[in-house]
Amino acid sequence: MESVDMTQTNIERIGNLFPNVISEAKDENGVLKKAINFTLLKQELSDDVIDGEECYDFTWVGKKASIVEGNTPIRKTLRPNKDESKNFETTGNLYIEGDNLDVLKLLQESYLNSVKMIYIDPPYNTGNDFIYNDSFIMDKGDYDDRIGLFDEQENRLFKNAETNGRFHSDWCSMIYTRLKLAHKLLKDDGVIFINIDDNEVHNLRKICDEIFGESNFEGHIHWRRRHNQPNDKTKMIGLVAEHIICYAKSSLTLKKSGVGKIDLTGDFSNPDNDPLGDWASKPWKVGSDQSGSRYTITTPNGKILDEEWMGEENTYKQLLDNGRILFPKGGNGMPRKKYYRIEREEEGQCATNWWSHDQFGHNQGANDCLTSLFGVKNAFSNPKPIELIRGLIQIANVKDNDYILDFFSGSGTTAHAVLEINLEDSLNRKFIAIQCKENLKQSLRHASSDAKKTIETAIEFLESNNLEPNVAELGKERIRRAGEKIMKDNADKAGIDKLDIGFRVLKVDSTNMNDVYYAANEYKQDMLLSLEANIKDDRTDLDLLYGVLLDWGLPLSLDHKIEQLDGVTLHTVDQGSLVACFSENVSEQVVREIAKRQPLRVVFRDSSFANSPDKINVEEIFKILSPNTSVKVI
Repeated sequence: MESVDMTQTNIERIGNLFPNVISEAKDENGVLKKAINFTLLKQELSDDVIDGEECYDFTWVGKKASIVEGNTPIRKTLRPNKDESKNFETTGNLYIEGDNLDVLKLLQESYLNSVKMIYIDPPYNTGNDFIYNDSFIMDKGDYDDRIGLFDEQENRLFKNAETNGRFHSDWCSMIYTRLKLAHKLLKDDGVIFINIDDNEVHNLRKICDEIFGESNFEGHIHWRRRHNQPNDKTKMIGLVAEHIICYAKSSLTLKKSGVGKIDLTGDFSNPDNDPLGDWASKPWKVGSDQSGSRYTITTPNGKILDEEWMGEENTYKQLLDNGRILFPKGGNGMPRKKYYRIEREEEGQCATNWWSHDQFGHNQGANDCLTSLFGVKNAFSNPKPIELIRGLIQIANVKDNDYILDFFSGSGTTAHAVLEINLEDSLNRKFIAIQCKENLKQSLRHASSDAKKTIETAIEFLESNNLEPNVAELGKERIRRAGEKIMKDNADKAGIDKLDIGFRVLKVDSTNMNDVYYAANEYKQDMLLSLEANIKDDRTDLDLLYGVLLDWGLPLSLDHKIEQLDGVTLHTVDQGSLVACFSENVSEQVVREIAKRQPLRVVFRDSSFANSPDKINVEEIFKILSPNTSVKVI
C-alpha cells in the first residue's frame, strides 16, 4: 500500500546488468536493503565514468534533492468521490485532486508506458499567476545555506550572483521531479507538449534534453497567444507569443507509428466553377532535377518566360493539358499549380513551428469560451484555447482509447478539448486531469492587484453554485457544463449517446491501511485491540477497491459495475477482470456465485470471514470452480 520506490527499482535494473555490484546496506532503521557498490560499478564501466572531470552538465541548487524526492515512495492512496463524479460507473475519464507529484507517483504502476500524449501548462515563474504557486524564488538565507555560500566561521566562500540562482533553482526542482515521473508514463510512441513563456524556456529545454534525450526533441512551437497588438511599456519587445516544447518518448518509435496532420488551411475558392470543387494555387516550382533537363515555358499569350524551368517537364505538360496550370495577370504571369481542397483534406497538412492565433485560438477567445459556459467574465486567468489543444492532439496522432494526461489541469481546457474532438470523429480518447485543490481565498491574500479581480470573480461564481472556492472545483464545473452543452447542441447527431462526457473524481489521501509498523519494544498490551482491524474506520468499499487497483497496477478508468447479491455489495471491474466484495460475513453462496463467473482476480476484506476455516473454504471453492482466479484478502 505504498507507491513505487524508484530508487530500489533503479537498483534492480543495474543489478540485472551487473549482478556483482549489488551489495547490502542498513537503512536509517537498521534494516538491511539492497545497495550499489559504486567502486565496483566504476570498474565495470571503466573509462566511461565521469568523476570530477569537466563535462557538459546542467545543474542547479537543489537538483540532487529533487532527484531523491522523485524517487522516494509515499504511503498515500486515491479515494474516489462518486457524488462529485459524472457517470461514475461507465466513464473512462479521470479527474484527480491533489499535489501532482503525489499523483504521478501513485499512477506509476497503473499507467506505466500507457499514456499517448501529455500536455501541461505549468507555472511560468512570473510571480503573478494566482492559480498556482507561480513564484519559486528562494528565501536568500535558505539559498545561501543550500549552496554553501559561507563556511563554519561565516566567511564568504565565493562571490554570489544571487538573483539569478535564487529565482530559477526551485522552479527547476519543481518541474524536474514531475517530468522524470511523467516520462515513465508515456507510451513508446508517446509525446509531451509543455507550454511555457520566456522566463524558463531556456531551462526547460535543458531539463527535457536530460530527461527525454536531446535526440527525442521534436520541435519548438511558437504560438501567437493574443490577437491584438500589445502595449507593454516595460520592455522593448512586446509579448505576443508563447512557447510549446515537444519531446517524444522515442522519436524512432513515433515515426514508425505515424504522426498526425493538422486541419487544412488555405484560401480555397472556385471562381471558374471547376467540377472538382474549391481550389487554391501555388507557384509552379523551379526545382532541381537529377537528370539535368531544362525546358522553357510559353504563356497562353505567346510570351516566352525568361527562366529556365527545371523539373519534370512531362508532369508539367500533363498538368497543363488537364487545366491545372494557371497563368495570372491576363495570361502573362508566372505559372501556378492548382491544388484542390478535397486532395489536401485527404492528405492532411504537416504542422509547422509557427501556430497563428486565427487557426489555433488565443487567450481572449479562451476567455470568451469560459464566459459562455459560466455566465461571468474573467473567472480564470489566461486559460488556453480549445483550438490549441485540439491541434496538439491531432499532430500527436492520438487514437481511439488513448490516454491524454494533463497534470496542471487548471481550468480544464485539455479535458474540454478531448470532449470536442471526440465529438467530431466519434473516437473515445480518454483524459486524465490532475489539479491541486488551490484555495482561492488564500490566493487572494497574496495576489497582485491585477489578479485580485479575477480571483474574486471565481470565488463569487463558485460560491453562488454551492461549490468550494478552489481551482479544482472550477475545473470540474467547466467539464460538467462543457459536456452538457455538447450533448444539447448535438442532440440530433448519430451516435451522440455514446459520447463519454463523464469523469471519475479521485482525491489524494493517506493510505487506507492503519500504520502497524512498530518496533518490537514499542508494542503494548492495550494496542492489541487496535491491531485487529488493519483498515481505517473512515474508509468505504470504493476506497478499498481503488486502493487495490493501484496496488495491482490496474487502470483506474476501467468500467465499474456495482450490484447487490444476497445482501452484500459486489464491485465488478472491466467486465470481470476483477471482482471485489468488502462486506461483512460473506456467505458461501456469494463466494460460489463469484467463482462461477471466473474473474481473473477477486479480492475480499479480512473481516468478510468469521474465522480462518471460512477463509480456507473460500480458497478451496475457487480451486474447484475457478482455478485460474487470483484471490486476495486485505
